Amino acid sequence: MGNGDVADQPSRAHNGRVEPAMPIIVGAPRSGTTLLRFMLDSHPDMAIPPETGFLSIADRLKGSGDALRRDFFEAVTTFPPDAPGWNDFGLPDDEFWATLLDIDPFSVADGYRAFYRTYAARFGKGRWGDKTPMYCLHVSSIEAVLPEARFVHIIRDGRDVALSLREMWFSPGHSMEAQADHWRSCVSTARQQGAACQHYMEVRFEELIEHTEGVLRSLCEFIDLPYSPEMLAYHLRTPGRLEEHRDRRRTDGSVLVSHAARLRQQAAVTLPPQASRIDTWKQRMSGDERHRFEAIAGPLLLELGYEVDLPRGKIGT
Repeated sequence: MGNGDVADQPSRAHNGRVEPAMPIIVGAPRSGTTLLRFMLDSHPDMAIPPETGFLSIADRLKGSGDALRRDFFEAVTTFPPDAPGWNDFGLPDDEFWATLLDIDPFSVADGYRAFYRTYAARFGKGRWGDKTPMYCLHVSSIEAVLPEARFVHIIRDGRDVALSLREMWFSPGHSMEAQADHWRSCVSTARQQGAACQHYMEVRFEELIEHTEGVLRSLCEFIDLPYSPEMLAYHLRTPGRLEEHRDRRRTDGSVLVSHAARLRQQAAVTLPPQASRIDTWKQRMSGDERHRFEAIAGPLLLELGYEVDLPRGKIGT
């Protein structure tokens, strides 16, 4: 477990209300964040929406009162501006606006809480969290606005991440250099910021696959959530839950990524944990690709305890 302790005092909002611990799953994309999301979301008390992204813009929302409320509503429901994801959440605009009107005085933090609380209520659940991989770059700023956040950083061997990510529509680039730099940046930034957070925990993808129940029990302890065996049967619920992942359209109406493509992208989470997803780089990555990846990310791989092919003297050179 990371920084913080489950015995710590619960977080309180500015109005004195005790806020439940809120797990926020982060990690380099294709590290197993969606898998962990659906495991937690299968708990009878926990709801985790599709990726949000809008927690990263909290510091841009200034002012107070009705003007801030309106700015917040517009920012959240149109995020990201080029291809909004609001339709994924199944929350009618007018109902969400009515919920925001009930917050007095209005604050960005309570606006965010209202979103998650309303989303969880759709499923009759009283706890909520988030899964947005790139929040790994915003751990500190998110904790500043939501002190109840408990960051769960899932880490996967970067070479397996690269093989999975480079074919995706959101890939940083096809080259091993681009993949290595992206993975290194995501993981190291989350670890650096997490070290200064009150509540931060690291989970290895490989351990989650091979020792699922034990990892989930530790995670439940970290987020003050009673363990439920229903989390192990997550794959029975994911086909229905993935229906939320609608076509993502640009503001001009063109399709950025289709519902069908998003389903293919997440096909693995409709199955029980697959040991075949571990160390795929050993069979699928050429020697040249390994060396190019390790030349950039080798020191971090070693620090995390992963096997590295390249001689130590050539790593990072």
